[in-house]
Amino acid sequence: MFIVPLALTIYAFIDCLNTSEEDTKHLPKIAWVFIILLFWIVGPVVWLVAGKNRHNRTGGAGPSSWQRGRRQQWVAPDDNPDFLKSLKDDRKPEEEPGRRDGGTSPDDKTPPTS
Repeated sequence: MFIVPLALTIYAFIDCLNTSEEDTKHLPKIAWVFIILLFWIVGPVVWLVAGKNRHNRTGGAGPSSWQRGRRQQWVAPDDNPDFLKSLKDDRKPEEEPGRRDGGTSPDDKTPPTS
């Protein structure tokens, strides 16, 4: 019975410290810290219910604005059209198979010599 309120207080305290001043509601952030620490069980519950602006995501779970700003343009090389185009440009016309090394190709009708 002692661990659950302690864990709730620690969680609310860290959540309050990580919340920006603009996202706190009703009171300044420092006041919320004192409420969480002084009113041991009630303070964290009040913080979680009424102390922070909760951003509802209407489109489901998606990246935050900070993550969207830091996201790179391309995820993988095969998603990058410039990279795919460079592969096509770098590719040389292939020679006929078997003709490069003097071997036989599968289409040759002559038996191999040894």
